[in-house]
Parts: sequence; C-alpha cells; structure tokens
Amino acid sequence: MDTAQFFIQLAGILIAARLAGEVAGRFGAPSVIGELCAGIILGPSLLGWVHPTETIRLLAEIGIILLLFEVGLETDVGRLAKSGGRSVVAALGGFIIPFIVGYGASRYLFGHDILLALFIGGTLTATSIGVTVRILRDVGRQNSAEGQIVLGAAVIDDILGVLLLAMLYEFSRTGDLSGANVVRLAFFIGIFFVLAPVIAKGVSFMLSHYHSMAQMPGLVATSIVSLVLVFAWLAHAVGAPELLGGFSAGLALSRRFFLPFGAALAQDRQFSDEIERDMKPIVQLFTPIFFVTVGLSLDLREVEWTSPFIWVFSLSVGFAAIAGKIAGGFCLVREHWLVRSAVGMAMVPRGEVGLIFAELGRSAGILDGATYAAMVLVIAYTTLFSPFWIKMFYRMYGDRPALAEVRDVEGGEPPGAEARRID
Repeated sequence: MDTAQFFIQLAGILIAARLAGEVAGRFGAPSVIGELCAGIILGPSLLGWVHPTETIRLLAEIGIILLLFEVGLETDVGRLAKSGGRSVVAALGGFIIPFIVGYGASRYLFGHDILLALFIGGTLTATSIGVTVRILRDVGRQNSAEGQIVLGAAVIDDILGVLLLAMLYEFSRTGDLSGANVVRLAFFIGIFFVLAPVIAKGVSFMLSHYHSMAQMPGLVATSIVSLVLVFAWLAHAVGAPELLGGFSAGLALSRRFFLPFGAALAQDRQFSDEIERDMKPIVQLFTPIFFVTVGLSLDLREVEWTSPFIWVFSLSVGFAAIAGKIAGGFCLVREHWLVRSAVGMAMVPRGEVGLIFAELGRSAGILDGATYAAMVLVIAYTTLFSPFWIKMFYRMYGDRPALAEVRDVEGGEPPGAEARRID
C-alpha cells in the first residue's frame, strides 16, 4: 500500500467510526457496536474498500493499549471499599460461573480443544464497565445500591479478566499450562503490578511539580503516552500481553488509587484530572481504530451461514454468557431478588473487553473464522440488547422499595442524606 492510499483508508476508518458510533448512540446502543459495524461495512464482508493491513493492525494495537489505560484510569478502587464484600461476591460469581459454563459448553458439547475452550470461557468472563456505566446512567441508577455493587464488581472483573488474559496469552505462546509455568507467570505479573504503580506514581509526582516549567505545551500527554508504551513493553517482557501495561499504568494514575506506603507520592486530584483531560482525545482517536479493525477482520462472506454450527454455537454460548452473569448476581443471597436480578443483568454487556479477548484469540491463531464470527455475534448480543432489557426492567420495577437509592459523593454522603437499607 502506498502512503496516499493509507491516508485515505485511515481517514475513512476514522470518519466511518465516528458516524456509525453516533448513529448507534441515537438508537440507544453503545457506540462500540456502531464502530464494529463500520468495520464490517468497509471491510471484506461488504464493500471491500479497506483491508486490515499490518499498519492498520499496529494502530489498532496502540488503540487497545490506550483503551485499557482508560479502563484503568477510570477504575474506582474506592468503590470496592464502599460496596464491600457484596461486589466481591458478585464479581467472583459473574467471573467463575460464565467461565466454567463457557469452557464446559465449548469443550464437551462442541468438542473444541482445551486452549480454544479456555479462550471462549475467558471471553465470557468480561464485563464492559464502560457500557455498564452508560446504561446505569441512562436509567438514572448509577448512584443506586445495586449500581454501587455492579460498578465495584465490574472493577474486580476487569482486573481478573486482564490477569486471565495474560495467562491465556502465555499459554497460546508456549502451549504450556503446567502449574510451574502458571506460578512463574503469576510471580512476574505480581512483581510487575507491585513495581508499576510505584514507577507511575513517581513519574506523575515529578510531572505535577515540574510541568509548569516546560517551554512547550503537551508535556503531560507526551510523558503519559510514553509511560504507557514503556509499560506495554515491560508487560511483554514478563510474558504478559502488552495491554496489561496500559491497564496497570491507568490504574496507578487513577484519581482514587493509592499506595499503602506511598504517602509521599500522593497525587493531587487536579493533576489527575489534567491527565485524564489531556489523554482523552488521544484515546478517543486510537480506540475506534481497534473496534473498526475487529470488523475489518471479519469476512462474513466466508462464513457458512447455512451451517447449523454457527447459529447453534453462538446462541448456546450467548445463552451461557447471559445466564452466567445473571447467576453471578444471584450469588448475593442476602439481597432482595430484584437487586440480584439488576446486578446480574447490568454485568451482562461484554463490549470492548469481550472484543479484546476475541481479537487476541484470532490474532494468536486460536479462533478460526467461523468461531471468531460466532464469538463476535455473542459479544454483540450481550452488548446490543442489554440496554433495552435493563431499561424495561426498571420501567417495571424501578419504583419498588427494594431498589433503594443511595448518594455517591466523594468523601461520603452529603449532610442529612440517608442511604435507605435494602429491604
């Protein structure tokens, strides 16, 4: 591809992603669905105007790393303390049950090998915190009791999902799933997660004190992007996927992340807001390229749509994906059934996190064309339909006393506010 052709294709990707995302938003669907559809329309599935070249895939790889950086940056560790054990229980239930059900269905019903079944089960563990937050905000429930549980559980699911992805990535590279190899990888990842926040906080501390002395604008954005890329390289060096570096950098720079022993490196909220403000345009530039590339990687014309496999497989795995998350909500045995139902439904959307799993499996040669298409369909089911059934649920039951509202104000509840206990 010559330079001019690449420029026009990149321009087409960015414009199509923006337009399709806006259209999806108009219909109440997450923008990620629109961006995925933009890739399907531009790619070999329909028009055939754009093909996922190595250069486009490299830009998509940067997008996925920055996307995980944003997920980490928006991770609110304080929610875990606020929602307590209920979020932990919901997260573990919503992580373990879909994984076991997805792995079992793939391995024993469809006869897939162990690695493929593990990737399918791993894809089902994902919860898109971005999609979930948007849905809860649309129905005005982000500050409700069940909303706090869901958001805390989504934080834990993100962390567990990224760690599982690192394990599966190593397994796909080496084919070794021995206990010793898993322990070795867990050890290196543990060291990485211990050192990464210290390094990130140190860099952030220096930037916050000296960036006003810079003669040229853009020091914060340049430094943070460089830090994310260095962390991606370090993650690869310890045997984990590069996106783990982006996630850890974002987590360490989050406004609500703290080091138990790092009071001297405390980060002021104003500078954290500045990091988020400066990085958001860069993230929003690269991230749609990843989702469009997922659509470009699908050649739906080569999928045998008349074959029963793709429909039976996608519907079966889709059912497991939905039922597994709802069952995870019902692990909250002490809560009212309405709360448990709301928590389970809000954790169903896979969104961008599920696509990350699927794309890594495809790029590693684990998912063939038909299975990859089926998994994208499953992610689309859970992401596209969740806003509609959650809104319907709240229209029917939103005024019940069990779904109590609570205030979510940093530093505690405002004076006179009372959090009603769930009956």
